[in-house]
Amino acid sequence: MWFLFVVIYIILSIVFTQFYKIATKKSKNDGALTILLQFIASICALILLPFFKFAIASDWKIYLLLIISCIFYAISDRINTTVRNGIEASTFSIINQLSTVFMILAGLLFFKEPFVLKKIIGSSLIIFSNFFIFYKKGEHKLNKYVFLGILSNIALSIALFLDVNISDNFNLAIYAMLTSLLPAILTSTFEKIKLSDLKNEYITGNKKAIIITSLCWGTMIAVQLRAYQLGNVTTVAPLCSLNVIGNVIVGYVFLKERNNLLKKIFAALLIIISVFLING
Repeated sequence: MWFLFVVIYIILSIVFTQFYKIATKKSKNDGALTILLQFIASICALILLPFFKFAIASDWKIYLLLIISCIFYAISDRINTTVRNGIEASTFSIINQLSTVFMILAGLLFFKEPFVLKKIIGSSLIIFSNFFIFYKKGEHKLNKYVFLGILSNIALSIALFLDVNISDNFNLAIYAMLTSLLPAILTSTFEKIKLSDLKNEYITGNKKAIIITSLCWGTMIAVQLRAYQLGNVTTVAPLCSLNVIGNVIVGYVFLKERNNLLKKIFAALLIIISVFLING
């Protein structure tokens, strides 16, 4: 069963990344688009409610960790919309793997995990693959989308570390709903986004892309968590990373992302190898 959930996750992840990019093309307000996607995703996640064992946390400390982690999810999700709008979908899927590097560094620095050479080599390959994608001869300025992408992955890594084992205390559909809805509420509060802004974003935006992206988002969270629950992390993580090469191929065919194709394929393959090293 775990393998089935991995396959579903890879498909959903590719569709999510491609249609998120399409949704940003007609966006008038990145903040409103982020909240709209998160809100619809939270509703879509509840469709999966009957498919998972019902459970809900009773310890207040779990909810405290959940709220803190959602603050960082909100930061990451909000920044990601701007980054997705500025770079190709296939390139975004590559830079998004930096969260793995930051999680390993946090494990070494804060959790005193043992130094493992294969993990360091794998992390180095991920860093190199991103450098390889964005490097242009004679250009030494840091692309603002690269900087924002790095910032987003740092926030995501913090959220994931705070999130450790929290999902085990919830029905996965409920958990996916909470980690979509709470960041939406936080972002709307901070950016003062009104219901009218969400309505305008939906009316003027690509409705098909918005619905498909949201549906994939809510479902993808629950499916990936279920894959990790049923399988071994060392097996599931490398297989999930196959979405990187999938996004390069699909982006080439459907979004006509033809720039630097060989560089993208090389970088995607490096990332897949690095994930096998890290989790091996």
